[in-house]
Amino acid sequence: MNLDFTKLDGLVPAVIQDSETNRVLMVGFMNEEAWRKTLETGFATFYSRTRNKLWMKGESSGHRLEVKEIRTDCDQDTVLLKVVAHGPGVCHEGYESCFFREWREGEWAVTDEKVYDEASVYGGKK
Repeated sequence: MNLDFTKLDGLVPAVIQDSETNRVLMVGFMNEEAWRKTLETGFATFYSRTRNKLWMKGESSGHRLEVKEIRTDCDQDTVLLKVVAHGPGVCHEGYESCFFREWREGEWAVTDEKVYDEASVYGGKK
């Protein structure tokens, strides 16, 4: 099946969801090479728009995302990866999910507890 990489300068959004809890863990972007690498390895690989390079989630932290199921939307320009997250968290700020803030009464509130010390994993780098 071909994905449509033409709409976002060669990228498709990739929604990452825990395969057991269905919690959304993060959103990344894939180019065709990252897509192929994900299919080949079984681990989520993304294209970093800021660093202009491929990166496999967990390269630095060891918190890899093992792909269990892949879906696409009706336009075939977004993918949903259901994964098993190896490691305590996905977010580079120390949380299980990158979606640890909730809009409450006109401001963002942190609603989750940190699950690991990001400084010890990333050495102060994000």
